[in-house]
Amino acid sequence: MRTNNGKVKNIIISVYFILIVLSILLATVFSAFQDLTPNPYLTFFIILGIFIFLFVSVYFVSKYFEYDSDGVKVVLLNRGLLLADHFNYREKKVEFDKEKLVQFRIYNYVLYKQLAIWLNRSTGSKKKYTFNVTLVTRKKRKYIKQSLSKIIKENRKLHKQ
Repeated sequence: MRTNNGKVKNIIISVYFILIVLSILLATVFSAFQDLTPNPYLTFFIILGIFIFLFVSVYFVSKYFEYDSDGVKVVLLNRGLLLADHFNYREKKVEFDKEKLVQFRIYNYVLYKQLAIWLNRSTGSKKKYTFNVTLVTRKKRKYIKQSLSKIIKENRKLHKQ
């Protein structure tokens, strides 16, 4: 099964555009917020802090995710959405044989969703890998969960024999 969240890129670009337009708008109408605090510098830093928080939040949440379980190997890929075509930044790629998958779990935090997988190492220990699946639709997360469950079920059958 192959899936990704490539269609989300336009939404993230739109969110960044709206944030930039809002910051320009608030910079021009800054005098309206001077009644927020008696000190205009404090008002400026409060508004600046809110926008920095919003930009950083969108930056950390917006990641491209790709899942491919066709064939003998499973490929999981996370990378940044913006500038990913030109710069290979924030990329995390794991390619492994299906037999090495031990378990997985999808964590649902308030604004962040994470896929964690555990793989067997050649030394017998387990290694944990985490992937950001926040922008993957619920339906696709369900398909990924079904696919990984099927792989684990097949692995348990192999280990029993």
